[in-house]
Amino acid sequence: MTLLQIDWFFAAEKLILIAAVITGALIIAMYSTYAERKVAAVIQDRRGPNRAGPFGLLQPLADGLKLFFKEEIIPTHANKLLFVLGPSLAMLTAMMTSAVIPWGSKLELFGRTIELQIADINIGILYVFGVVSLGVYGILIGAWSSNNKFSLLGGLRGASQIISYELAMGISLIALLMVTGTLSLKEMVEQQQNGHWNIVKQPLGFLIFLVCAFAECNRTPFDLPESENELNCGYHGEYSSMKLGFYLFAEYINMFISGAIMASLYFGGYDIPFINEATLSVNTAAGLGAVALLVKTTLFIFLFMWVRWTIPRFRYDQLMRLGWKTLIPLSLLNMFITGALILWRSKSN
Repeated sequence: MTLLQIDWFFAAEKLILIAAVITGALIIAMYSTYAERKVAAVIQDRRGPNRAGPFGLLQPLADGLKLFFKEEIIPTHANKLLFVLGPSLAMLTAMMTSAVIPWGSKLELFGRTIELQIADINIGILYVFGVVSLGVYGILIGAWSSNNKFSLLGGLRGASQIISYELAMGISLIALLMVTGTLSLKEMVEQQQNGHWNIVKQPLGFLIFLVCAFAECNRTPFDLPESENELNCGYHGEYSSMKLGFYLFAEYINMFISGAIMASLYFGGYDIPFINEATLSVNTAAGLGAVALLVKTTLFIFLFMWVRWTIPRFRYDQLMRLGWKTLIPLSLLNMFITGALILWRSKSN
């Protein structure tokens, strides 16, 4: 087998994995809309969607078809190119963050070892932060190009919110990087095998990261960029048809990816608690590990939904105060304590 043939096989493996991740993310995002309405219904003592298909399971398909066939309206005074680019960029950045997440250990098929990760780069966390930082441009571009004052206010809120909470999130991750000694998500997950999860070492860091993840995803109580009762849906107020669908889908995909990242960073990723994967076959361990990661991610998605329907939205000054006066000092304190403990242990040894 020549090197050229091996490259073609490698490219085919990665393309299949990319297609599987994108398809899975879209299906999960689609049925997250159904799950959110059901969770809200249970909390509010209602039934939720129950007309389209058995138990309402076809409701996401009905909603998707509705968005596809709705009339597409572009405001007369909008910048048409940027108006289309905004939701496209939001969707693109939401999907790109999945590239460095290890979805399982490895498969052995047809004499080849296939890693269940699209790209194993040694700066995976920096890649995630870089792509997440680009996501705000999708909000800003869509808000500004709409030529609507309420949309612009929503876009400005979203930009200032994401900048504020990325600081605390980044500092909380510095403490985790001091413990693990690597920026690679794959290596972080491998260090947590057999139950040595980072949540035990960094409980405060995880709590800060979780709160910042809510803000990064624009989820209640941090959904100030949308604020339906204040800004008439905010940055996507002028959007309709599938452009609106892209913004809505991007939010649910961000929830899914955020859950997978938190599961990988703090809860062992594809590690299965109370089971020694070494006693299983390679393919069985990979399959069960992928299921374990999806279960952990699903629990985080449920948490996102639960919080949305239980906690009211913050005022804007409260949101900024929490980010700058509470989370950033806490993350700095967590980083200093972690550094002091590492230094003390190194001197003790």
